[in-house]
Amino acid sequence: MQNLWNDAELQRSVNGQRSANDIPVELAELVYASRLLGSESTLVMHGGGNTSVKSELHDIIGYRVNVIFIKGSGVNLAGVDAHDFMPVRIEPLQKLQHLYATGGRSSEEDIQQFSTQRFKNFLYLNLFYLTEHMVNHSLSPSIETLLHAFLPHRFIFHTHSTALLTLSNQPDGQDLCREVLGESFGMVPYIKPGLGLARSAATAYESAPSIRGLVLQKHGLVTFADTPDEAYHCMIESANLLEERITRAGRKVFPSVSLPAGIASLEDTAPVIRGAVVEEIMPGSRDYRQFVLEFRTSPDILAYVNSDSLSDVSQRGAMTPDFIIRTKNRPLIVPTPDASDLDAFKTAVHEAVERYDAEYRAYFQRRRQAAGIEVSMLDPLPRVVLVPGLGLFGLGRTAREAAVNADIAESTASAILDAESVGRFESITEQEVFDIEYWEMEQAKMTKVRHDVFAGKVALVTGAASGIGLATARAFRQRGAELVILDLNPEALQQAAEELGGGVLPIACDVTDRAAVRRAFDKVCRRYGGLDILVSNVGVALQGRIGDVPDEVLRRSFELNFFSHQSIAQEAVRIMRLQGTGGVLLFNVSKQAVNPGPDFGPYGLPKAATMFLVRQYALDHGRDGIRANGINADRIRTGLLTDEMIKIRSTARGLNEREYMAGNLLQVEVTAEDVAEAFVHQALETKTTGSIVTVDGGNIAAALR
Repeated sequence: MQNLWNDAELQRSVNGQRSANDIPVELAELVYASRLLGSESTLVMHGGGNTSVKSELHDIIGYRVNVIFIKGSGVNLAGVDAHDFMPVRIEPLQKLQHLYATGGRSSEEDIQQFSTQRFKNFLYLNLFYLTEHMVNHSLSPSIETLLHAFLPHRFIFHTHSTALLTLSNQPDGQDLCREVLGESFGMVPYIKPGLGLARSAATAYESAPSIRGLVLQKHGLVTFADTPDEAYHCMIESANLLEERITRAGRKVFPSVSLPAGIASLEDTAPVIRGAVVEEIMPGSRDYRQFVLEFRTSPDILAYVNSDSLSDVSQRGAMTPDFIIRTKNRPLIVPTPDASDLDAFKTAVHEAVERYDAEYRAYFQRRRQAAGIEVSMLDPLPRVVLVPGLGLFGLGRTAREAAVNADIAESTASAILDAESVGRFESITEQEVFDIEYWEMEQAKMTKVRHDVFAGKVALVTGAASGIGLATARAFRQRGAELVILDLNPEALQQAAEELGGGVLPIACDVTDRAAVRRAFDKVCRRYGGLDILVSNVGVALQGRIGDVPDEVLRRSFELNFFSHQSIAQEAVRIMRLQGTGGVLLFNVSKQAVNPGPDFGPYGLPKAATMFLVRQYALDHGRDGIRANGINADRIRTGLLTDEMIKIRSTARGLNEREYMAGNLLQVEVTAEDVAEAFVHQALETKTTGSIVTVDGGNIAAALR
């Protein structure tokens, strides 16, 4: 890997940070070095690794206090800033080192008790809050604070180098690492992070004070120095030496399993997997906690998932304990999806998930009993799915979580191929896995995350570039849904996507073109794995006296105001039935369906048909767990009811614009946001279908009878 250190860039970075914040120079230097390390995915991934610097601060009465600035737990090094490092008083930590020194009064049991019960409180007690440095109070100090504190060096960097893990996750891993790095690195056998690891690291250094770093077996690589550039250079140099050793071994050719003549498409495979890996909220409720899927494939991934030894090597465990809390220790393997028999594939996937669930529950009971502790079981569902012939999926409650898990799975696939080429991949023991997975300090990284009501759900909104569509898209986005927006106007669509924020999938689509609609839904499956909520909102208010209106106007209106809803709904139902977890179809119907206005027949007639379409979907697909509901809205400022139209209509009625827009029983104007909230409500009503809700401030003539 490339050494990116640049003294001029360092100085600019330090000057920029210090001009905006009153922070020590050494902390600004640490930020620069940390970002360089974080930019290299083969060193750290998604909150992994940690860095520190020892410094001096002054308390409120002017006394000097020695502290260690340690990266907050779970913070990504690539984007770290000064406020992501927590200052901890170092003297109490060093007293702890002497108190629990080898040969002292403590036993290994004492150390484990301290690590699990009092470690977090001890760190918080010694956080240095009495400083002008702005501490991010939402963070926790790294779980490896003690390791950094027990070593005397000023700058300490700890990464999860993929090359290091590839060589150390071997039966003779220590010998391999020693062969590459020589005597300049101390060797620390695997031990769970915390006081025990910190003590072992300090002992390794004290026995060889000239070393430049430490190899933490099956865990990570540590380098240290009194200057940040020296510690950084040592990290890059060492990682490159490890990578060269792997390259010299060469990549073995792994025999492949036999694959069917036709492999099902990603678009058909993803919804089946997504529908199988779910958790029913209450038995019999048909309401599920779901995951978003992120698909990956590459030559390395295909070599891995197609290997005839996949069922062996993939089940040996994670590359590093840091991955376990995100991806679990083992992935789920499903059969190759045969395009000629998708039903059989669906059955096999569900059976594979059931076996995974049962095996995880058995592992939990077995290890909890052996550990003698009382902890609640995490959900037993996989976070990585391997599909021979196709690739792999990362699963998460958000698209970002799914992408993180896919990144880890992709890196793991390549690393295991390398490890098997060097020798034999070997991870930590099952009990060690349990100790990490159910350790409070590790779980704290994940339990901080709070998911909203639509987390894990994928929502698609048509006509989403403006008006009711944009307001509805925003309402679902704000409540945690992964969002797909469709509109005919690409420029307006892109502007709406930017307004809604990152992660939204915009698709320019003519909803009257059935082939274009199918392509749009295929994109949804490729991006997220499936669909749960459809808001079919698109429409245009064509006018004309019904006895005079040309056929082409009426046909055009039916294409857009009825058949587009049918095309969109059919594609949504196809995906929802592949998933087998139900879903909801929501339609913007309009009050014209029940309270037609003069000269609005071309608009009202297809809308009336759409209202009955809602009821037909409720009738025909309730057995699939798919709900269908609609909204009848009136007098909403949108592209249909423009400011110019409002002015003309209000003048014709002898009203001002406010009186016209509030011309309902409640005498209030109804907004696009009000309609959006009604769609959200219908999506949440899991036991309501065939419902048409009027959102118009009160109009008895438009009320359903």
